[in-house]
Amino acid sequence: MPLQRWLKAGWSLVGALTLSGSLAGCADGDGGRGSGVQSPKMAMIKARGSLICGTDGKLPGFGFLGSDGRYAGLDADTCRAVAAALLGPGDKVEFRDLNPSERFAALSSGEVDLLARNTTMTLSRDAAGGNGLSFAPTTFYDGQAVMVPAASGIRQLKDLAGKPICVPGGTTSELNLADRMREQGIPFTPLKFQTLDQVYAAYRSGRCAAVSTDRSQMAAQRSTFPKPEEHTLLPMVLSKEPLTPATVNADPAWADAVRWTLYGLMQAEEMGVTQANVEAKVVEAKANPRKAELRRFLGIDGDFGRQLGLPADFVVQAIRAVGNYGEIFERNVGQGSKLKLERGDNRLWTQGGLIYSPPFR
Repeated sequence: MPLQRWLKAGWSLVGALTLSGSLAGCADGDGGRGSGVQSPKMAMIKARGSLICGTDGKLPGFGFLGSDGRYAGLDADTCRAVAAALLGPGDKVEFRDLNPSERFAALSSGEVDLLARNTTMTLSRDAAGGNGLSFAPTTFYDGQAVMVPAASGIRQLKDLAGKPICVPGGTTSELNLADRMREQGIPFTPLKFQTLDQVYAAYRSGRCAAVSTDRSQMAAQRSTFPKPEEHTLLPMVLSKEPLTPATVNADPAWADAVRWTLYGLMQAEEMGVTQANVEAKVVEAKANPRKAELRRFLGIDGDFGRQLGLPADFVVQAIRAVGNYGEIFERNVGQGSKLKLERGDNRLWTQGGLIYSPPFR
């Protein structure tokens, strides 16, 4: 056999053996279902029987431990939705309280599987040369603001010239405040603290003239003050703050599973599927073959779940656990909550907002 033909035949054999081995490996890693999804993190969570989720633990409306001993909030429900999509019941979650300085280390070390802790998506946090995170869809579009005592007479940034401002250290809030004050030539003294408890304790004791962080976070903290009406959020917005759950980018299959579970909650609101009617919607879709889009979305037709390494009805499981995105928002931070925040940018795209799911197709 000529050398060229021998080499070609040899490499064809190697390629065939490699492909055969790859396919076998995919089937083995997927429990015989043949989806080819390889995720060490999902395998670990299934073996453990619970999702470990990093959250704030002390932020009303987002992630906090209630008086009943149960974690509540938009971020906490995000964790429950992901746990339900992968494991079935949404209560198979272990929550870990994390402060701003330890949250990324806890995620990268594997101490937590998912970070849902009012964290802003940024380039440096996303990049492989930065924190190396993989961000899910944004669950709350926010902006940084400034809160002051109502009786202080402070109405704009220039009124804070030469004054101390409390800010959580190691956050985008610290950097944004410095940028805005520098741009406007306003001197100030940043008082940086490691935890939000320290930030607000310093503010309430009068150590600083103002506090600056995410608007939603300050509204949540203000709701816990003895006299919330004595504190004012100034109208200016200092930055964009897309608050977004995150995983590590070393496991793209796990990132995809989280990403599409949250998109499922958004799509459910758009399609009118709620926690109260999801069972009826499943029955309706099964009985009517013409409901092609609904059947795919609810896992009756198609193989979306298999492609993600999740059960076929992963979206149904998530909705059963926490409801759709709109229900989660209203219950935790909207008009049905103590915070009573307007949806604003967090409305569906069909209503002029930014909440938008790519097609389930």
